[in-house]
Amino acid sequence: MENHEQHKNHNHENHSKQKTGMDHSKMDHSGHNPAHGEMGHDHHKMMIEDFKRRFWVSTILTIPILLLSPMIQNWLGVDWNFTGSNYVLFALSSIVYFYGGWPFLKGLVSELKKKSAGMMTLIAVAISAAYFYSVAVIFGFEGKTFFWELATLIDVMLIGHWLEMRSILGASKALEALAALMPNEANLVDGNQTRKIKINELSEGDIILIKPGEKVPADGVIVEGKSDLNESMLTGESKPVSKSVDEEVIGGAINGNGVIKVRVKGIGEETYLSKVINMVQTAQKQKSKTQRLADVAAKWLTVIALVLGFGTFFTWLALGETVSFALERMVTVMVICCPHALGLAVPLVAAISTSISAKNGLLIRNRTAFEASRKISTIVFDKTGTLTKGSHEVVRIVPLSSDYDRTELLKYATAVESPSEHHISKGLRRKAKEENIEVPSVTDFKYNAGIGVSGTVNGKKVQAGGYVLMEQLNKDVAEDKDEGIETKIFTIVDDEVIGFVTFADEIRESSYEAIKVLQKNNIKVSLLTGDNEKVAKDVADKLGLDDYMAEVLPDQKQDKIIELQAMDEFVAMTGDGVNDAPALAQADVGIAIGSGTDVAAETADIVLVDSNPKDIANLILFGKATYRKMVQNLVWATGYNIVALPLATGFIPGLMISPAFGAALMSISTIICAVNAQLLKRNLITTKE
Repeated sequence: MENHEQHKNHNHENHSKQKTGMDHSKMDHSGHNPAHGEMGHDHHKMMIEDFKRRFWVSTILTIPILLLSPMIQNWLGVDWNFTGSNYVLFALSSIVYFYGGWPFLKGLVSELKKKSAGMMTLIAVAISAAYFYSVAVIFGFEGKTFFWELATLIDVMLIGHWLEMRSILGASKALEALAALMPNEANLVDGNQTRKIKINELSEGDIILIKPGEKVPADGVIVEGKSDLNESMLTGESKPVSKSVDEEVIGGAINGNGVIKVRVKGIGEETYLSKVINMVQTAQKQKSKTQRLADVAAKWLTVIALVLGFGTFFTWLALGETVSFALERMVTVMVICCPHALGLAVPLVAAISTSISAKNGLLIRNRTAFEASRKISTIVFDKTGTLTKGSHEVVRIVPLSSDYDRTELLKYATAVESPSEHHISKGLRRKAKEENIEVPSVTDFKYNAGIGVSGTVNGKKVQAGGYVLMEQLNKDVAEDKDEGIETKIFTIVDDEVIGFVTFADEIRESSYEAIKVLQKNNIKVSLLTGDNEKVAKDVADKLGLDDYMAEVLPDQKQDKIIELQAMDEFVAMTGDGVNDAPALAQADVGIAIGSGTDVAAETADIVLVDSNPKDIANLILFGKATYRKMVQNLVWATGYNIVALPLATGFIPGLMISPAFGAALMSISTIICAVNAQLLKRNLITTKE
């Protein structure tokens, strides 16, 4: 969070943060992004059912095709031919070709229209060549039919696509679970009565009643009651969070044992869930450098397959082989060279990583930056609310004027700070409430980033801030014999320093482990804070940080990032996305810290819903794991073709594979890539406080 604490920097930013695929379209049957929402999901399920149905029909028809094929009968030493059996074989094979092969034929037309030949083109050319050559043989051309090879090839391609699409469907499970969290109805408070209404009938400002065990139907603020809410499916936070009056709740959270009334704040596209889903959809549609590399490789593989396929055909003819043999080799080459695994290798990993990250409170806005997190050499942490709890409990209230006692000092300090949502303001309000002090209102409120606040309270000009403000006002500060490692805020009334209030902030327990994990992975950890040297050094020493930068004003943070980059460091920056925006934008990887309904900062590459430093360590390690999976899939997909292609051509003596076996190899390689991508789920283990 932006550090506002400050002997040198009292930054009172109001913390209302800025609000803010898998491209399988090369395949006609699945131009579906796994996060496309309910309609896309239903469409994908229908396509899976369609492939399943086509597979079973084609497989059943393949049985008589096998039994009627001369080559199969010759292998079995039988003769099951009868008058017209060739025409029965032709009819059954035609059904398999046009019905079972329809998705591939349709895909061919689609790819040709886009002038982007791909996997569907290769399969369609291969099965069409086998089919029409066999038809020609049936009707008089000299040669042998390929009907059984054609049927088994189509069967294998169909089951391969069916199983692969089932794997792809898993990429959207996390987002589907999020979308399913929102209930259909809400209890609207209407005077002294409550009545059930549909969610889409809710308006901003409505008061809704949420009973024990019910899901929160919309984002809002509690106006009455207290309860523990389970937000685990929204933020990844495993423990129920205690919420009371004036605190925000997220639509989709599950209420505990309390009864609460909530004023609706966000509906429709403005809800937290909608923002998360939209953000993930956008991220999944993005193509990183790795994916663009895979796309280029897949296009070249298609060109190579077509050239080698026809080249193999004409080479065997030139060597004196029969048309049927040459055609069989051509079909095998084209099938085995389908860039299916290559086209799937990166997009599926990207879709899965984005979805399961969202489920765990890690929102990826820039896929390239996320994958680049593996290169991070230095991570810069803002202190308040990230490495520390950001609680800022009042420690001392010290009057410096005989005209103002302790109570008056607390009253004026709280009043002038009250419009801010910063931790210091919240700490003052808690203390004033604890001491039953009635806080007057403030007018003409002004905030000066990194310096302090000012306003009019009870007709008097009041200012509050740290040492920077005192220097600007040329105010001398008496030596404080009790000064320790704490944040000190001075209050000035009508140009007179009336005293100061100090605040303590605890280091999060999880910060220690997060720093160890990062350093173990050869990442240097640095602290960037507006606080004074003493506070910064204390936190850095306790956590064992590699470096710290103290007394840094908000507009100087970007310069500090530039300095690190000039030393050839690959820098990640964490901040709240408001005052830290320039630094987040400058960093190689910008990580915005959010909480509750504050979903994202426009300048950040990645948004962490919670403020737990363990999440940052997990995020970076997960980025490395994601990249590893992409590389593994790319190596497998390309390596498979390097090995299988020579076998398909038949040019290696004693090593020759059939079209159906080639199709099986191609399908298996694709499924291996899909399964390997699914294993990525094991790599994200979030440990929450």
